[in-house]
Amino acid sequence: MLEVQNLTRRYGENLAADDVSFTVGDGQMIGFVGGNGAGKTTTMRMVMGLLAPDNGRVLWNGSPVTFDERARFGYMPEERGLYPKQPILDQLVYLARLKGLGASQARSEAIELLERFGLGERTKDKLEKLSLGNQQRVQIAAAVMASPTCLILDEPFSGLDPTAIDQMADLLRERASQGIPVLFSSHQLDLIDRLCDGLVILARGRVVARGSKQELESRGRIRHRLVASTDTGWVRDLPGVVAIDVDGSTALLELSEPGTERLLLTEALQRGEVLEFSRVRPTLSEIYREVAA
Repeated sequence: MLEVQNLTRRYGENLAADDVSFTVGDGQMIGFVGGNGAGKTTTMRMVMGLLAPDNGRVLWNGSPVTFDERARFGYMPEERGLYPKQPILDQLVYLARLKGLGASQARSEAIELLERFGLGERTKDKLEKLSLGNQQRVQIAAAVMASPTCLILDEPFSGLDPTAIDQMADLLRERASQGIPVLFSSHQLDLIDRLCDGLVILARGRVVARGSKQELESRGRIRHRLVASTDTGWVRDLPGVVAIDVDGSTALLELSEPGTERLLLTEALQRGEVLEFSRVRPTLSEIYREVAA
């Protein structure tokens, strides 16, 4: 289990990470969400020991993380760190051997991953000869080689086409199913929603929300959808009802007073047939916009 406790980092007058705390449990996939400059990359670099925090600490299985333990983490930086003029297979083998794999095992694992990402026939190509999306595939392969105990991935889906996104998603699910904690940042909230067990939302260097999707959804504003057999424009004049969107026979509403549901349904049934009346949970995009504002 990875625990981040009160990490703080300043760059001059700029507080890039401000008392950041969260946990990534065994086998969990946690989405790290925030706008540009929110502090995600700074926090990940402190987790990996690439930046020293001004305050706070990183724990691994309940104890301060050691150099040797960090060496077993798989890390994918936002600024890619592979060698453009080296053949991709050679450098994956080299990086895996730095993590302790023997040459034969490293080669076998590298070839397996490259084939999985559709690069099995390009193992001798130099990295710079690949498209940006394929370079991203190689970078991902480098991060997950040599059985990492934890994955810290900064924008791993950036620049990938839909096929590669699905391949990457499957790979992360596999690693999580093996009990590996996975923390990854992304601006693609649909992917976060599809993949993650929980979220950590940063704004201006601070954690403004964290928890499971269900916990965060329960914190958001509950809305209701009304679908009737007649026009629903009348809902705008009903006491205790805030009309968010009205489009003909469909209305999206917030009910601001107790007991308004019964009043609303009674009025709707007097005007015609009610085809649907249901609660609508907020989307992750709506939650993010609300807490990060």
